[in-house]
Amino acid sequence: MSTLQGKIALVTGGGRGIGRAIVEELAAAGATVAFTYKSSSIVSEDLASALRAKGHTVSAHQSDAASSSDAVALVERVIADHGRLDILINNAGITRDGLLMRMSEEDWDRVIANNLKSVYNFTKAAARQMVGQRAGKIINITSIVGISGNAGQSNYAASKAGIIGFTKSIAKEFASRNIQVNALAPGFVDTDMTGALTPEQKKALIAMIPLKRTARPEEIASVVRFLASDDAGYITGQVLCVDGGMTM
Repeated sequence: MSTLQGKIALVTGGGRGIGRAIVEELAAAGATVAFTYKSSSIVSEDLASALRAKGHTVSAHQSDAASSSDAVALVERVIADHGRLDILINNAGITRDGLLMRMSEEDWDRVIANNLKSVYNFTKAAARQMVGQRAGKIINITSIVGISGNAGQSNYAASKAGIIGFTKSIAKEFASRNIQVNALAPGFVDTDMTGALTPEQKKALIAMIPLKRTARPEEIASVVRFLASDDAGYITGQVLCVDGGMTM
């Protein structure tokens, strides 16, 4: 396992699903981890407590990723508590699926704000510290839907495609400061979202995946850990698909 000993990490949307697995993975690799949640307070505080009981340094913070002021306040708190910020994982996101002709403006705006504006918010808030350190890792969780599109998810696909363009642009801006910025595009993962599918939907889903199974959250988290480590020091501006072969 790539070590992250002594590193300070911030994960948005870390209370559930892929985010939870990322928090657990980074903590196990030795990082001090702060993570955000918006509404799942009991689950998130329980996660932080369980990891602290194992000897890890982990804290949970209620924060709205779509709020720029919340992002600034939390980044400032993490830096005040730990003196630096080495790793930012922009993971927070939501879905509000629907065909375009039935999609409300509110559902469009909420997805763009939570999925895309949140990445801008936290990256900008963290950038000053990382630029000053002349070191940092930023990993943005996008989706294969942002590459291929998906009927009924125009808002989600647009937000995830936007993350890809943002990642490549910021990677170019920050490269001279020794900050690596990459995106990770999961395919279908065993989370609450896929758990809500019907057996027929799951069967059709599996048929599209060359490896014939969905991913476990920890399989996404282990790639995040690699990208956050010194082992990935010469990788920047890339979109790494972890999708069982769907986009090859």
